[in-house]
Amino acid sequence: MNIGIVGLGLMGGSFAKAMKKYGIAKKVYGYARSEQSKKEIAELNLVDELVDMTTLKEKSDLIVLAIPVDNIITILPDLLDINANTTIMDLGSTKEFIVKNIPNEIRKNFVAAHPMCGSEKFGPKAAMDNLYEGKTVVLCNLEDNDDIHEQRAIKVFQDIGMRLVFMDSKNHDIHACYMSHLPHAISYSLANTVMGHEDPKSIIALAAGGFTDMSRIAKSSPDMWTDIFKQNKDNLLDSIDLFEEHMKKVRKMVENEEYDDLKQWMEKANTLHEIL
Repeated sequence: MNIGIVGLGLMGGSFAKAMKKYGIAKKVYGYARSEQSKKEIAELNLVDELVDMTTLKEKSDLIVLAIPVDNIITILPDLLDINANTTIMDLGSTKEFIVKNIPNEIRKNFVAAHPMCGSEKFGPKAAMDNLYEGKTVVLCNLEDNDDIHEQRAIKVFQDIGMRLVFMDSKNHDIHACYMSHLPHAISYSLANTVMGHEDPKSIIALAAGGFTDMSRIAKSSPDMWTDIFKQNKDNLLDSIDLFEEHMKKVRKMVENEEYDDLKQWMEKANTLHEIL
């Protein structure tokens, strides 16, 4: 089939690479707005042809939206004239707001997907050869899709080696918040806390593995993550409340020298990685 990808950054560019690697696409079309992105996409040979949106819609059997979640909402009116057999699929990190805003005209065509993978890097140069292999993809509310679109999406993700999980969009956003959105908020907070207290020379001299690991995702795109925090606002606020309760708890145990309780609290946290 022909595949059109809107947005050729980390997710879209890596998806294009996977389509070529596994021979899934007869031809991969790409759409990007900025001239700099177009130049990088061409230099990296991520797609067979860069086209305008009208051409991409006419020629693609599957249209993949690999753009920030707010942009997914704004582009939907441009897709109302697609063929009934054309599948639309988004790769956004939030799902409930997107699902609620899919126009009725294309609801049966639109597959809401979230590949649980990524990197702190962004832009066409961040595209990776094996980003999706062995990772999990969440497919939401498939009962609202026609069978042709459901099966097409499932086959594409299976063919690139992903593990499939099926979930409704509301539950997805709750779970994705704790597994991804809250950690990003904490990482940004940690980075700003350190930058507000330490001078650059001390950061360079003393930053070690633990700090580097925890602050790594603070390099992620602020544009993308502002949109994600906005769309998943309520769940994020709930998760921040719970996180703050644990910070208050550890503060109290340290202040009161309750070190046996502190140790048990840490041991309970250790069990998370036994589950993972």
